[in-house]
Amino acid sequence: MGQVYSQQEMIVQRNTWKLDRKKVVFTNGVFDILHRGHVEYLSKAKALGDVLIIGMNSDASVRRIKGSLRPIVPQEDRAYVLSQLANVDAVCMFDEDTPLNIITTLVPDVLVKGADYTIESIVGREVVERAGGSVQTIEFVPDRSTSGIVETIVNRFGKK
Repeated sequence: MGQVYSQQEMIVQRNTWKLDRKKVVFTNGVFDILHRGHVEYLSKAKALGDVLIIGMNSDASVRRIKGSLRPIVPQEDRAYVLSQLANVDAVCMFDEDTPLNIITTLVPDVLVKGADYTIESIVGREVVERAGGSVQTIEFVPDRSTSGIVETIVNRFGKK
């Protein structure tokens, strides 16, 4: 299990892993209402290297991207739960709308996103490829999403 790092702490830890010749995988997202799709995705991401770092959108970032009703789970709780998953080595929050700054700072060996992205559209691709790393996509588990969970809750309990 991993831990939650500040960006400064994450830089130091990334340098340690680099010196130890660990292959670092990076992915990012909101991870609001953790579900099976998230866990399977992170397991596949971890299999691509030695260390898995998750860049997680802060609450402010999530509100700008997904609207004022999200996130449902506060950033501290999301980060803690993610850090406790067996395949996760590190979680680091970012406040921007995209993870470009953190990717540029950490320069992972492998950058991963879901297959709903094209390789060309993945933020940070150029940074990772320029450093000799790779960018990959992972298929999602069908019918597993936070939006789907929220919709189910509203449909079942939102109407009286």
